[in-house]
Amino acid sequence: MTADNSCEEVVIAGFGGQGIMLAGKLLAQAAMKAGKEVTYMPSYGAEVRGGTANCMVVIADEPIASPLVARADSLIAMNKASLNKFGARLKPGGLLVLNSSLIDTEPQIDESVEILAVPADGIAVELKSPRSANMVALGAYLQRRGSLGPEAAAQALPDVLAKRYHKTLSANIEALRRGGEFAEKDM
Repeated sequence: MTADNSCEEVVIAGFGGQGIMLAGKLLAQAAMKAGKEVTYMPSYGAEVRGGTANCMVVIADEPIASPLVARADSLIAMNKASLNKFGARLKPGGLLVLNSSLIDTEPQIDESVEILAVPADGIAVELKSPRSANMVALGAYLQRRGSLGPEAAAQALPDVLAKRYHKTLSANIEALRRGGEFAEKDM
């Protein structure tokens, strides 16, 4: 959510197994902890791991009328199929965070959209935590939007991560931080 915008509509999309729902829940939880109004709406494909997955998160200062996002302010696309499906739904002047580790084509979107190409999978592998690419991308998004920041997500992570995965907290927090650093350098 930008500082001058009272509502941010976000779509996070990829394939099952990339942690799309976790990233959406974490964004929603961090925004709630910051006192924002929030809706979170997940959508799964036919299969869970390997199928399509996306979620819509709406963050606002006022009550939210609908959780549906027809035209997104921001899109986090973790694979090419998700970019192809949701890229055209970005509002002019919006933000596209794309996983350049898996997306190697130029997006066909409005020229006014800001593109932040993050090698999320590559950074996650560097961190020896390949499954944290979702956190790298989310950290980059949060840093670029500036309203919450990666630290807010890191603080909310224990609330959304299942207890059996708490052993991955430090790796996921580091991935959020590294995504934020990447976005900051790319400004």
